[in-house]
Amino acid sequence: MSESLPDLLSSDAERALADSLSSLLADRGGLDKALALTESGQTYDDGLWRSVAADLGCAGLLIPEGQGGAGASYREAAAAAEALAAFVAPVPFLGSAVVATTALLGVAAAANQTSASARAVADLLGRLAEGDATAAVAIPFATAPGAPYPTSVRLSGTRPGDAADGIARLRGMVTGVADALPAGVLLVPADGVPLGLYLVDMAAPGVAKRPVVSLDMTRQLCDLSFDDAPGTLIASGPVASGALEAALTAGAGMLAAEQVGLAQRCLDMTVGYVRERRQFARPVGSFQALKHRLADLWVSITQARAASRYAAACLATRDPDTEVAVALAQAYCSDVAVQAAQECVQMHGGIGFTWEHPAHLYLKRAKADSIAFGTADAHRASLAALVNLPAR
Repeated sequence: MSESLPDLLSSDAERALADSLSSLLADRGGLDKALALTESGQTYDDGLWRSVAADLGCAGLLIPEGQGGAGASYREAAAAAEALAAFVAPVPFLGSAVVATTALLGVAAAANQTSASARAVADLLGRLAEGDATAAVAIPFATAPGAPYPTSVRLSGTRPGDAADGIARLRGMVTGVADALPAGVLLVPADGVPLGLYLVDMAAPGVAKRPVVSLDMTRQLCDLSFDDAPGTLIASGPVASGALEAALTAGAGMLAAEQVGLAQRCLDMTVGYVRERRQFARPVGSFQALKHRLADLWVSITQARAASRYAAACLATRDPDTEVAVALAQAYCSDVAVQAAQECVQMHGGIGFTWEHPAHLYLKRAKADSIAFGTADAHRASLAALVNLPAR
């Protein structure tokens, strides 16, 4: 464990970022817009993402200033994730600005800066920071930190001229990928000798994406297939596996922040409703049973926020306790988000069970998030191993 604990209170910069995001999301339609998009063929809001990514600079939060980014940390990214989750915003912040960006930063830190691959990584980071590109890592959304390196995509035979152009050919399929539908660039882990991580243009020949009906249509998943698709190797061996592991850890940590933001919004919506809804000539919120349930939920969310912010602080400082902090946050925040969403639906009564009310968006997001980057049980098992707690 770390010798000194970080300050877990939100800084002025974190609060300002969250407030700006909340104002933008409310002005751009908020929950009504998200609800309408789930019934359309275009479930991601590209216009909103452009505003979030470029105008507010959220796409480049983790990218150093020298590469065009904001030079912020995972603490600011966590504040953004909380605010976006409060509106179940249909934007690829988690997949592009966190997971893909972290993988690229891991490659950039280890790569030879004079190589063509390093230049490709630096160029993509610059375009991500400007909001001119969106990226996704081609892995199933359920992949947890510590999982074996993905091998569903493999190297295939080369074509004339590929070697001179530095092109490898990829073949295979990846199912259940989050935030890949709006992505223009893919980071594809592939089997080989050694293992590799490849940049692939989504528009390249041989690349296909197929949207799938997802429980959470505010973050619709898709299946990706590669049929001799051209890719550029940016990392191999330990560098590739290390970059992917860092991306998964960061994704799990920021997902915990998202779950806290979702849970807090569910609590706020529910408290507001039970104050106004009346039965037997009195607000239903005055009933003792509901008071106790809401008080218990408030305590759980407060504890989840502490766990989430500690994970973000550890990620920000590369603390040796990061793996433990992220596993703890996911093990706890995942269940709290589901509980908060369930209470939101139930305490809204009849209206909460209708498609017209947004409560179901939060329940679906919470349930989908509960298996993303590993289930709570998987993280509890990981936590036990990390702290050397023997199984019974």
